[in-house]
Amino acid sequence: MSVFQAIFLGIVQGLTEFLPVSSSGHLAIFQNLFHIDTGGSVAFDVMLHVGTLVVVFLVYWKDICKLVIEACKMLADLFVNLKMAVTPNNTESPRQYRRIIRTNYRKFVVLVIVSTIPTGLIGYFGRKLIEDASATLLVPGICLLITGVILYLSDRVENCWKIPRDVSWGEGVLIGIAQGFATLPGISRSGTTIAACTFCGFERKFAVKYSFILSIPAILGAAVLEIKDLANESMSASMMGSYTCGMIFAAIFGYISIRIVGQMVLSRKMRIFAYYCFVAGACAIVGHFVLM
Repeated sequence: MSVFQAIFLGIVQGLTEFLPVSSSGHLAIFQNLFHIDTGGSVAFDVMLHVGTLVVVFLVYWKDICKLVIEACKMLADLFVNLKMAVTPNNTESPRQYRRIIRTNYRKFVVLVIVSTIPTGLIGYFGRKLIEDASATLLVPGICLLITGVILYLSDRVENCWKIPRDVSWGEGVLIGIAQGFATLPGISRSGTTIAACTFCGFERKFAVKYSFILSIPAILGAAVLEIKDLANESMSASMMGSYTCGMIFAAIFGYISIRIVGQMVLSRKMRIFAYYCFVAGACAIVGHFVLM
């Protein structure tokens, strides 16, 4: 893979990781159409993920810091409660346990964990299916059409008002399941989770924030599963240079796309991406039968 091919795939990854048009679907389509052979490089996949992950931290660093702080405080309160529970009560007054989930950010922390569990299970047990689905244009094409329908319907949802304290645990699980199915090439992760949030009544700004912060454990988990294969992969200095270029461009265009999506969701113009998915999906399906 040349430097220009790595940069091209980095741009595709950066734009489509956050734009609701499926990064995996577009990477599969372009690699099939232009015969770009990454050699199954795990290192390249991991570096592209790192590039897009950095963007989420840059855009939402204040929220992420608050979530980390609140998570640490929750653990501290939990230990205090456990210590109180095992310590004999020498008074007649009832124990005053600390309430663990008492703020929006604390509820946000637990919701992310609740949503991540089904995503991780689906991603882990469906890895083989995902790999096979990426080897053809037909599956990404069909999945892009599905993404288009989901995006179109999400624009039509009216009653979007929920913030963390109003979200149920069941809704958190449903969003995690939606993100799990988005590992299929052509099903947009950001589009599916944002749409799932709006279907559950999330306030649109919070839906965007939840979707992108929820991507952190998903991207990290995917990278961790791939890291074990890095030891078996040899890499020259020129390959490392190409991969680094791809990562940098993934980060740059990821930042641009994450800003675009935020505005499009708030103005309820996701149907524009829906129309694109319909066209791209149809082209991929036609391409599959033409190139057979």
